[in-house]
Amino acid sequence: MSSPIEVRDLRKSFTLHQQHGVTLDVLRAVSFTVNSGECLVLHGRSGAGKSTLLRCLYGNYLATGSIRLCHRGEPLELVGAEPRQLLAVRRESLGYVSQFLRVIPRVPCLEVVMAPALARGWDREQARLRAESLLTRLNIPERLWQLAPGTFSGGEQQRVNLARGFMVQWPVLLLDEPTASLDEANCRVVLELISEAKAAGAALIGIFHDRAIREAVADRYLDMTAEEHRHAC
Repeated sequence: MSSPIEVRDLRKSFTLHQQHGVTLDVLRAVSFTVNSGECLVLHGRSGAGKSTLLRCLYGNYLATGSIRLCHRGEPLELVGAEPRQLLAVRRESLGYVSQFLRVIPRVPCLEVVMAPALARGWDREQARLRAESLLTRLNIPERLWQLAPGTFSGGEQQRVNLARGFMVQWPVLLLDEPTASLDEANCRVVLELISEAKAAGAALIGIFHDRAIREAVADRYLDMTAEEHRHAC
């Protein structure tokens, strides 16, 4: 398998049971590959299926077609994968920075950020130093590190989310509007983190509504507005 992720003929429909069983075809024959060190930007109007595609890739939605991910040096088909396989992929091979921070209540901010590294067996001191470095770069004050992020502002929660997402190196990393609700200074930090991830060999797939950010990170675009989704170009 030459690319970290290869998607072929991916389709996703939703049935609206409260509206007489109307079926919405959100994804139609989506196909693309993303190489190491490359960022594919999903482009298209609101409602075109960009976030749905990311959720299908992460296994939150069950789609049809093929999602082949390089996991432990071997290709693994994620469509129809067993739950234990999906959990292992999420721990080792597939990261996801969503729009919203979802954490266990009362867990301190520093522990939230350290979690991906500890799940891989990092030494706690090594994980703590990396987490503190990221929180500092993303301008989360040290006085907040031992507090639960559920009490933080929306912008602070998003920065904690970003710190957790970039805590470890991912072969494939999904980004759902990572700069939403951030000021200019923190947007620059996110651009640096994305650049570092690409330099480390990550394949990134992201949604960026800010045009300047989109143009800064994109190596290729996937047009999500076509009637039949085109291949990435």
